[in-house]
Amino acid sequence: MMTMAHVPVLCAAVRDALAPADGERFVDGTFGGGGYTRMLLAAARTEVFAIDRDPDAIARGRALATDYPGRLTLIEGRFSEMDRLLAAYGVTAVDGIVLDVGVSSQQLDDPERGFSFQADGPLDMRMERRGESAADIVNRADESALADILRRYGEERQARRIARAIVAARRAGPIERTSQLADIVARTLGRPRPGGRTRTHPATRTFQALRILVNDELGELERALRAAERLLRPGGRLAVVCFHSLEDRIVKSFLAERAGRLPAPSRHLPAPAAPPRAPSFSLPRKGAIRPDEREIATNPRARSARLRVAIRTSAPAWEEM
Repeated sequence: MMTMAHVPVLCAAVRDALAPADGERFVDGTFGGGGYTRMLLAAARTEVFAIDRDPDAIARGRALATDYPGRLTLIEGRFSEMDRLLAAYGVTAVDGIVLDVGVSSQQLDDPERGFSFQADGPLDMRMERRGESAADIVNRADESALADILRRYGEERQARRIARAIVAARRAGPIERTSQLADIVARTLGRPRPGGRTRTHPATRTFQALRILVNDELGELERALRAAERLLRPGGRLAVVCFHSLEDRIVKSFLAERAGRLPAPSRHLPAPAAPPRAPSFSLPRKGAIRPDEREIATNPRARSARLRVAIRTSAPAWEEM
């Protein structure tokens, strides 16, 4: 099966935000297909530490490392631990960090990884290839727990109906393939009609919810933002690309808080016990950067992308204050 080549979303905007210069150090916390790493290495004589929890991504990156000898370090691990991972290399501060949150094109396009319903494969979804799989959750969780997972992580309005259908279907045998689960959801909600108003597969939110839970993606993102705050030097740049509202909400709230842009407390409430903290980030622009129509036309996966940018101040990280 031919796979779609990895196309880094909003790459020009990320380059402008990070403004790589000779001698600077960067972290690509979600190496994936290596698109942002290649951009950072080509833009200037930079050094890049590329992190990915997926061993397949690290293996693919070795060819890129040979193109830039001595400038690319590949690290298998979680981006939530980026400061600890780089400390092993004697690095305690960097000039920029890019995070492309979510699943990579390579993971989506490989049926054996089980991330997508576009082709049949094992119902897996584990980025690190260890721990509890999506099949384990689908076959063991009770109806109430399944509905909560779909509602919380997939924002699925029909969560209860889908959970009920999954529990009924697994009585005939375990649900072990992506095609099985996609068919259960499609039969429950109805398949999109040709020429209808929506082309989104009815199982999209179900697969999203399971993937996020299996890999603790939201928890990892929250921890990664705090790690980036600790690792960036004053003036260091942070660029985060998200693809759905749950991720973007976390990034938006974190940056607004750290930049001191949260709403002032009501005058009718007691004054906060602790004094306000010095902002650890400044925000160079209001709101997120979105792809234009030209990029969406050439890379449909960019449609839902949102880029948020921040600059590290000289204030201590909030957890250290």
